[in-house]
Amino acid sequence: MDIKDYLDNLEIQQKRDNRETWDEYFSKIAKLIASRSTCFHRKVGAVIVKDKRILATGYNQPPSGFPHCDSIGCIRDDMGIESGKNQEICYALHAEQNALMQAAKFGISTNGATIYVTHKPCSVCARLLINAGIKKVVYLKDYPDPLTDFLFKVTNVEIKYFGGGSIEKG
Repeated sequence: MDIKDYLDNLEIQQKRDNRETWDEYFSKIAKLIASRSTCFHRKVGAVIVKDKRILATGYNQPPSGFPHCDSIGCIRDDMGIESGKNQEICYALHAEQNALMQAAKFGISTNGATIYVTHKPCSVCARLLINAGIKKVVYLKDYPDPLTDFLFKVTNVEIKYFGGGSIEKG
């Protein structure tokens, strides 16, 4: 039998795809990326994806070339600043900000993309994601910023809590 005969007689059977979903896959990657963070309080990872391809990643960390929190200490702790207050007083950028900056640095458009994050974005990051053209946000853990939900609702950015599969809510 030659290749033509073989291909003419080949019957392709549709099998059930037992692999993890794309949400599980990219959420696991976001968790892995978060493990690079040196933040003492919250390790956050982000993955920007379009057409099931990774465009950029980020985790919460100080700007390139600036000492990490594990070597310089936490300014927020030193000043007694509560979680969720005075976000501008921090050496680090958020994971979403770093992912967007990585895309910008390398000239990668994020328009129409999805971002997978370990934690729901704060309202500052929500504004940046909206203007970067992100259309969907998938997150694993909640973050108490009601303005985020309002901004996404008004601008039609889909937001999805994803706690399925082996990804636990924490």
